Amino acid sequence: MTRITVAKGDGIGPEIMDATMSVLQASGAEIQMDYIDIGEKVYVAGNKSGIDAASWEVIRKNRIFLKGPVTTPQGGGYKSLNVSTRKFLGLYANVRPCSSLHPFIETRHPDMNVVIVRENEEDLYAGIEHQQTDEVVQCLKLISRPGCEKIIRYAFEYALQNSKKKVTCFTKDNIMKQTDGLFHQVFNQIGEEYPEIEKEHWIVDIGAAKLADTPECFEVIVMPNLYGDILSDVAAQITGSVGLGGSANIGESCAMFEAIHGSAPMIAGQDVANPSGLIHGAIMMLSHIGQAKAVEKIHNAWLKTIEDGVHTLDIYKHGKSSTLIGTKAFAQAVIANLGLKPSILKAVSYIGSSALVLPKYVRKDQKKKELMGIDLFFHWRGSCPDELAAKLKTIETAGIALSMITNRGIKVWPEGFPETFCTDHWRGRFMPNRNSTIDQNKIIAILSVATLAGLEVIKTENLYSFDGEVAFSLGQGQ
Repeated sequence: MTRITVAKGDGIGPEIMDATMSVLQASGAEIQMDYIDIGEKVYVAGNKSGIDAASWEVIRKNRIFLKGPVTTPQGGGYKSLNVSTRKFLGLYANVRPCSSLHPFIETRHPDMNVVIVRENEEDLYAGIEHQQTDEVVQCLKLISRPGCEKIIRYAFEYALQNSKKKVTCFTKDNIMKQTDGLFHQVFNQIGEEYPEIEKEHWIVDIGAAKLADTPECFEVIVMPNLYGDILSDVAAQITGSVGLGGSANIGESCAMFEAIHGSAPMIAGQDVANPSGLIHGAIMMLSHIGQAKAVEKIHNAWLKTIEDGVHTLDIYKHGKSSTLIGTKAFAQAVIANLGLKPSILKAVSYIGSSALVLPKYVRKDQKKKELMGIDLFFHWRGSCPDELAAKLKTIETAGIALSMITNRGIKVWPEGFPETFCTDHWRGRFMPNRNSTIDQNKIIAILSVATLAGLEVIKTENLYSFDGEVAFSLGQGQ
């Protein structure tokens, strides 16, 4: 018997959770439930994280969390509970299977069977943002080697466990050579450990186009957080409906399972919501905890129900569906089919299913790190790069010279174009002369001189090499 934590959530959450739990209980799943309150009710009570300390303790104790959709209030500093849960519990892998149900659910891609494995904790979702000038805000994109290694290894191990023959990586490393470049590099390195699996890499824009056009070319796709968030929804929608998709969020010690759709408050309480997404989340949960008998019964009963044309409003199609049915009745239809298998759709087998056990990340030997220069970012309301260059040259000191000015990453000095539009956010790159070096004391000296000169430094970024390899980007146009 496995003890799990259950939260019904907001909007349609209570309805679809009740429907899902009725299916789980009828299947003979060996689980015990601890219910907690999360989301809107907790937010309204004054807790801006949407969950209280006691609920966190229940989740951490049970380690398995089945969660309904949550409504995050707009404005006022409220934090997304989904993002917080993934980060606090170290749920680094988001797994979303997206399979077509042709001919029973309308789709242009009848042979689609793709699993999106999305990094779940970092990238732009680190949520580190600042307004730096009147005209420019920034969001920091953080990609770590541990984050890359964990998610990429998970993708390959998932492929092995589920008899997948190919793993594909999507990045944008032709532009973001350091961040996405690291993700691609780690994909290549770890991929060498799996010679039996085909590996390929796509730039994310053309890869997304290929996924939308011919998804049958892919089996498992692994990618950083933002791309994975967007494209997992795209993949789910082109199978027939986002409303059918379930999601697993996997960490080293805890796991959370949910539907991929939101709380849909506009249809709450009307008994029209499709519980299939949350049922699929529960299916992934039962597979994770090794209850193959129950999960196989539920999944095949669900497929039989879809095959019988017993559909909720979101997927009902006149001429293809046989019966329009509500939330509660759909769950009862699945229960009635427990023990049966589909005759046209492929029946599923979960023999040997269990949580993946991956080795823990081992920190690599420290590289030789050398300071090579510094970027100073300025809030300056002028518009002429040559004028700013003259000002910045006055703060050169101790053999440290201005080498470049950029605006929004585009080189505007030296030899910039007058057509380039400039905002009030400027970067000056300072590098040591050939016979000089740079250290922290010289950086402090430059900053002091800049302050005395009336220049507003809003940010600094040290420029390093690691083991002799330059570890910072050039300005666009250099």
